[in-house]
Amino acid sequence: MIIAIDDTDSREGMCTTYLCAMLMDELKEYGDIIDSPILIRLNPTIPYKTRGNASTAFEIDTREPEKVMEHVISRVEELAELQSDMTNPGIVFIPEGKQERVKEALGNFFMQAVREVLEIEDAKNLISELGLPSKGLKNGRGLIGALAACGAMLNLGWDHTYEYLAYREKNAWGTPREVDEESVRKADLETYPDTWDTVDFANDLVVCIPHAGDPVLFGIRGNSIDVVTRTSQMISSEPVERHMVYRTDQGTDLHLIPVEKISDIRDLHSYTIEVTVATDPETIRGGHTIFSIRDDSGDEMDCAAYEPTKNFRELARKFIPGDRIVFSGSVKNNTLNIEKLKIISLAEKYKSVNPSCPECGKNMKSAGKGQGYRCRKCGTSADSAERVEVKRDLETGTYEVPPCARRHLAMPLVRCVKEKKEEEGKIFPSR
Repeated sequence: MIIAIDDTDSREGMCTTYLCAMLMDELKEYGDIIDSPILIRLNPTIPYKTRGNASTAFEIDTREPEKVMEHVISRVEELAELQSDMTNPGIVFIPEGKQERVKEALGNFFMQAVREVLEIEDAKNLISELGLPSKGLKNGRGLIGALAACGAMLNLGWDHTYEYLAYREKNAWGTPREVDEESVRKADLETYPDTWDTVDFANDLVVCIPHAGDPVLFGIRGNSIDVVTRTSQMISSEPVERHMVYRTDQGTDLHLIPVEKISDIRDLHSYTIEVTVATDPETIRGGHTIFSIRDDSGDEMDCAAYEPTKNFRELARKFIPGDRIVFSGSVKNNTLNIEKLKIISLAEKYKSVNPSCPECGKNMKSAGKGQGYRCRKCGTSADSAERVEVKRDLETGTYEVPPCARRHLAMPLVRCVKEKKEEEGKIFPSR
């Protein structure tokens, strides 16, 4: 039987992954847990998500499915943050005998949940059509994520990474986390690039430690179960109540939809599109850098490097009209929020300078408004300024936002290097 849960946390506490790990321990009295659980991140632009828009699923071999379902529902009802307006848990069960029959439909639903905007009724209708046992609490929005996690569990062909999550003892929840950051930095230096988003060295931030009141102490992301486990063992911290390693779609770019035309772009979706920079970047109040991009048909839209991307904005401020770039990111309010970009070609940049004297080589001086230029030493003159090319402080290649600003689903460039997914051009990972 596959068991999937979603939307049990709030911005203040609990964590769906923690509840999943707890259930896996508790359900051992009813059967054997099969393989690793999964943690999937859904469409990152959804406005009604609790925190990271994650859902979880695992599989159990049991002869007591009724007792298993009763136990899971009881514990979710007991532990979910039901007092929060944003928390609407969902639980879906896939009995063993139905798994092959529902595999294709749920696989499609999984991909839709990562890339599209789904309604609660979409999940409820599919659950009814397939005849799946389920439980929705409050408005049942979590049924979307739970059903998607079932689809991911039944269709394991998607690109994946791993995350090791360490959980705090319950009496420590809501208090400052005690983790030796120096040990985290040393662990990162030992295992990078097989692990990533542990430390943001450019901004001097440890990013694997959350700050909310949830049970997670730290999370290590990487290419294999072995490397994330080994990294966690190097970290000194307060006592750990339990831990779990999840197979996940984090760091895969699974949310990105390739398009060629701006007219195909919709709010609350994520895209990859090759365009031309149309306007000079402008830094507005709040430190956000905004500019326009234009596709080959002439349509335009805004593109942004927001303040949380920190030093990445310095890169965006160097763009000029005519630069050809592939942008990847999510769209809200008809503005593309950059996650990574690939500079294909750079436009030539020029500036006007006083002309040089053909006899002595020195720069001429202005002879007065509208009177051209004159060399005071030689008496030579010129009617207009010279136009000279300016060397661009920018290289073609692929760039990304720093770890402190990276979305869960965005693929870090160290994975591109590791797996040779970029066939051409330089890659500039953010470290």
